[in-house]
Amino acid sequence: MSWSGRAAGWVIVNARSALFDLYGDHLRSREGRARIASLVTALAPLGITAPAVRTAVSRMVKQGWLRPIRIEGAPAYALTARAEGRLEDAAARIYRTRTSNGWNARWHLVVPNRPRDRARRERLKNGLAFLGYAPVGDGAWVAARPSPELDALLDAEGIHAERFVAAHETDDADLVRRAWDLDAVGRAYERWLADARNLVNALPSRPTDEDSFAVRSQLVHEWRKFLFTDPGLPRALLPENWPGDAAAAYFDAETARLLPASARFVDHCLSIPQRPNGVTR
Repeated sequence: MSWSGRAAGWVIVNARSALFDLYGDHLRSREGRARIASLVTALAPLGITAPAVRTAVSRMVKQGWLRPIRIEGAPAYALTARAEGRLEDAAARIYRTRTSNGWNARWHLVVPNRPRDRARRERLKNGLAFLGYAPVGDGAWVAARPSPELDALLDAEGIHAERFVAAHETDDADLVRRAWDLDAVGRAYERWLADARNLVNALPSRPTDEDSFAVRSQLVHEWRKFLFTDPGLPRALLPENWPGDAAAAYFDAETARLLPASARFVDHCLSIPQRPNGVTR
């Protein structure tokens, strides 16, 4: 494990999450594929073992996120179309690359049919929250804007939903307070910013590419969690001194600064020669 895994308060221990980060942040722009040996090498600085990587890859194949291929005769895995769509949308939200034309004061309301089994209900609940929806009333979910991933979520679960675009008759700020706990989200941003500064400040004055990759990976990994808690509301609906603004500015600056060295490390992992028996040199 690199120095960052020992020194930081954040340590990525979930191999599946780390693989999503790696594919979404680096491999998606490199044809979305990599040899299993390259995946193992790339995740080693995060303290993730080879058996954990292989187990996580196997699960992601069963879940429809990865598909097995071969690269120069070696076992490899590529993103499925479903995974590419999910990671593209996540990247647009993480790096705020999606163009915003302001807010038209209209809410998107979704009323899905209630699945009978508990597992599907839980997946639907988590999926809608990930897309920025919050429950209001009995079985209805609301978001400031329609999510481009909503159809894929409903189709994957085989669920029909009624959809409406409507204005809120009373105070929009009151709806926001009842639907989302923005105080808790704001505190989470403040904690993230404090931890991120500690992590970055602990880097050596001349970090290696591996160090830069490990730190940037941890920044992205922890930031990505906000996709599940921050609904991405228009700025007009957020508090004036929103902690997410300062956290986002720091995230943008540091991930951009560390990207060149991180990219070099990933390219190195992808180019390591492999012997016929599958062992990297």
